[in-house]
Amino acid sequence: MSLHVYHDRKKLKWQGFMLSEHNAMMAKDEKERKFIWPAKELMTKEEIDRILYEAKLKNRAVAIQKEEMNEEGLYSPDVTGKIQGYDELGVFISGQKVDYDEIRSVEFFEEKKWSDLS
Repeated sequence: MSLHVYHDRKKLKWQGFMLSEHNAMMAKDEKERKFIWPAKELMTKEEIDRILYEAKLKNRAVAIQKEEMNEEGLYSPDVTGKIQGYDELGVFISGQKVDYDEIRSVEFFEEKKWSDLS
């Protein structure tokens, strides 16, 4: 009587799962890259200062659109998050420094929770 030893396929049995997840991630990345961020209204220095001051005072998140454009003439995605710090040249948001003279527009930002169905 010969017993057949079971040979585990290891990664091979997970390959279909990894492939579909990778495809979904790539489709999401492609969609984000194709999205055209619209130009927001150019704000005055006083308006920007007022919103940044209130955001720091009340610990609220902001979305900042920078004045810079990419090589195709399109705006980059907004820098979003709470103000972590600041100096005489700019503010630190989400580990990124944004100089005051780079800011085109700033607004309060409400991040949607994962449980929000709307």
